[in-house]
Amino acid sequence: MGILNVTPDSFHDGGLYATTEAAVDQAMILLDEGADIIDVGGESTRPGAERIDPEEQIRRTRDVIQGIRSRSDVVISIDTTRSEVARAGLDAGADVVNDVSAGTEDDELLELVAERGCGVVLMHRVCPPERDSWSDQYPSEPDFGPEGVVESVRAHLEERVRLAVSIGVSAEQILLDPGLGFGKSVRQNLRLLEDLPRVLQLGRPVLIGASRKSFIGAVTGSGGPESRLPGSLASAVLAVERGARVLRCHDVRETREAILFQQALVASLPGG
Repeated sequence: MGILNVTPDSFHDGGLYATTEAAVDQAMILLDEGADIIDVGGESTRPGAERIDPEEQIRRTRDVIQGIRSRSDVVISIDTTRSEVARAGLDAGADVVNDVSAGTEDDELLELVAERGCGVVLMHRVCPPERDSWSDQYPSEPDFGPEGVVESVRAHLEERVRLAVSIGVSAEQILLDPGLGFGKSVRQNLRLLEDLPRVLQLGRPVLIGASRKSFIGAVTGSGGPESRLPGSLASAVLAVERGARVLRCHDVRETREAILFQQALVASLPGG
């Protein structure tokens, strides 16, 4: 899943694709690099980001989605927590709604997904962006209760899947995202990656979005987002080893090549 943020303030690519033409051209580059999905977002979800009203999100994303669809049949996801934006994105040609709030911010979003029969990503987060912090800047670890972060995330996603199905969403439409970087400390993000099979026990494919996030920089000491590619590739390889099926990333070519090498290595081993 190639990331295409048409925002001025996303933490790594904000402002780079401010026009429809630039954004569609970037989508074509991501496709050439091997992307299977293009994720179009009109509102930054980085910690401290300003919330953007649905009308502005639609203005930013609709023409971009239409432009991509006119040039490709690639799977397109609309990255939003608002049903109005999701509806406009689907009408423009998107196939999937990527909701970082897992339907908690807008009660009508899951109803829309059920109505349209489209794919949906349900992600775990602790709080909305304006109340969140970077993973490496928590004064103390976020409290996930006595069972810890993995079981808390798993339980939350299980509850959201149950609700979605009760509304009429088919389980086959759902991907799950444990929400690396969203309300978790550096150590907690690493724990989620390590114990990803616990989330997979919910029976749905898992998406991992670790690309260039602050917890990677904290581990590698590499500084800002522009320096976090090696750690991002390592996290992608680990995620696939642990069972992730979708990788949301800025660097499609590099990530794809890392996974291809990993798969070739596994295939060459006895029993591979």
